[in-house]
Amino acid sequence: MTETVLLVGGGGREHAIARALADSDADLYACAGNRNPGIARVADGFESLETTNPSAVTAYAREVDATLAVVGPEGPLAAGVADALDDAGVYAFGPQEAEARIETDKAFQRRFMERHDIPGCPVFETFEDMDAACEFVDEFDGDLAVKPAGLTGGKGVRVTGDQISKEEAKEYIRESDYERIVLEERLVGEEFTVQAFVANGDVRVTPAVQDHKRAYEGDEGPNTGGMGSYSDATLELPFMDEDDYMEAVEVLEATVDALEGYKGVLYGQFMLTADGIKVVEFNARFGDPEAMNTLPVLNTDFLDVLTAARDGESLPKLSFAPRATVCKYAVPEGYPTDPDSGARVTVDEDTIERVNERYRGDGGESNAVADGGSSPEVQLFYASVDERDDGIYTTTSRSFAVVGIADTISVAEEIAEDALEAAGDGVRIRHDIGKPDLVQQRIDHMAELRGE
Repeated sequence: MTETVLLVGGGGREHAIARALADSDADLYACAGNRNPGIARVADGFESLETTNPSAVTAYAREVDATLAVVGPEGPLAAGVADALDDAGVYAFGPQEAEARIETDKAFQRRFMERHDIPGCPVFETFEDMDAACEFVDEFDGDLAVKPAGLTGGKGVRVTGDQISKEEAKEYIRESDYERIVLEERLVGEEFTVQAFVANGDVRVTPAVQDHKRAYEGDEGPNTGGMGSYSDATLELPFMDEDDYMEAVEVLEATVDALEGYKGVLYGQFMLTADGIKVVEFNARFGDPEAMNTLPVLNTDFLDVLTAARDGESLPKLSFAPRATVCKYAVPEGYPTDPDSGARVTVDEDTIERVNERYRGDGGESNAVADGGSSPEVQLFYASVDERDDGIYTTTSRSFAVVGIADTISVAEEIAEDALEAAGDGVRIRHDIGKPDLVQQRIDHMAELRGE
């Protein structure tokens, strides 16, 4: 039987999901508030609708006779879209609203970790009284992360001793409109992400990825939804070892054991510190950009994961190509604080193809090819853009990403950088992501923290 899969969401993460399903034995339909040209190109149908409206999403699912659904972004999960699809008889690969609180409510997340003795929980307190929160800032011996309890698109966290002073933290707390605040000890180390497919009690993990949240090169500027990321040809990253990776996996497994009935993707954002793994946060879906690092190297058919989850079977063991990836985002001018929305975006896709042809099979372009490895390649992922009759336009978020894929991080970065020649005017890029000197800084930082 051919499955009909409904994909909810229109960003770069969802384009990666769509591409992972495009070669499967599935009919793919998608819905989003923006028309993502990359998704529309591979889908059998695309509907523009408000994805946080459960009734609208389930109506479209019925219209296309969907047998499965994948809910991409956190907004629809928080709105109960997975609940509505499940109730309508369409299995949603994504947690229901109650389980999605592991991401959507950071106060709940920390109390949940404390209650269930989940390893890696930092020292924290939660506040509804902002004056009391400011008193805690004054009294705490050390630096703090200030986190709004709800969703902020990756842009709400402020860290004293790094981004702001304690006085600025109190000003931020008092002037914000947040109803609840989480204050927790500042974690010092190197951040990384491990994403897992979860269903029927099974946890299937993917390679570690390091995202780059800060807006500008050299890790300067405000936090963003993510300017780019990289992964290695192994499960772990260059600044960590296999034991570090497995410690993170054990945290995910303990969390799933405590989250009865969880289904979908569980994303653990971790800090590797001198004292081991700490949990920065959990997300209840694929990361963006991290999905664009992991799904292109997934050998296992993603549709097989979805059908096994729905049918109550063990999830298939995952196989990944031993290849490194580097993702670099192009974002609107002014992003994230004052993005230029509604500007026309030009992406020269012929440039992407020319780059691929240059790296394909001539043996002289990279060490990977010369050493007998797989030819490098680059993939283009459209993100939060809107395709109209006269072109593609920016929204208030990231526009598109290129992902270099090769046997080493350095070659993956090289091909991603070459592909960025496809970007037209009006976008900004962090060119330093994945470059050898930045990766080496991470290695040196971790070695220094560990006293090596």
